[in-house]
Amino acid sequence: MIARRKHDIIITININTPSACCGEVYYFYMSNLIFNALIPELSVSNFTESLKFYRDILGFKIEYQREESKFALISLEGSQLMIEEVNGNWSVGKMEKPFGRGVNFQIEVKQIKSLIDSLAKDNHPLFKKVMENWYRQDNKLLGNKEFLVQDPDGYLLRFSEDLGEKDFR
Repeated sequence: MIARRKHDIIITININTPSACCGEVYYFYMSNLIFNALIPELSVSNFTESLKFYRDILGFKIEYQREESKFALISLEGSQLMIEEVNGNWSVGKMEKPFGRGVNFQIEVKQIKSLIDSLAKDNHPLFKKVMENWYRQDNKLLGNKEFLVQDPDGYLLRFSEDLGEKDFR
């Protein structure tokens, strides 16, 4: 249940897991946090390693975290993700790397250079190098400078910098 007020959000979560046998209820109060309508939740094999990658290398901010559940909601320039260590609650099949086969998450940022520099400093390889792409939308082309990188579990992240638009002929 999510209750929204003008500037504040109160979240009530009923946790019913083997470690919380009686259905413990947790309340979180966050000022000025607005949840996106869609927030992908990624099951990760090692929460600590994934959080380090997203926070320390890519620059995501921890909006809130439940260490006991190995869970965090993280954000970067308006994009939001949830990461949680694999616990069997959401599995629909065998989890094997690379996770997220067939999907990539486009994350728009103001500029990609700092991300490229941080990944290079950490010797983290790119899945696809920086490229400029123009995508047709009706009578115009939308430009992006973008690259793709895999997180520690193989989820494919496409970071994109807006290049504006031009007419399509």
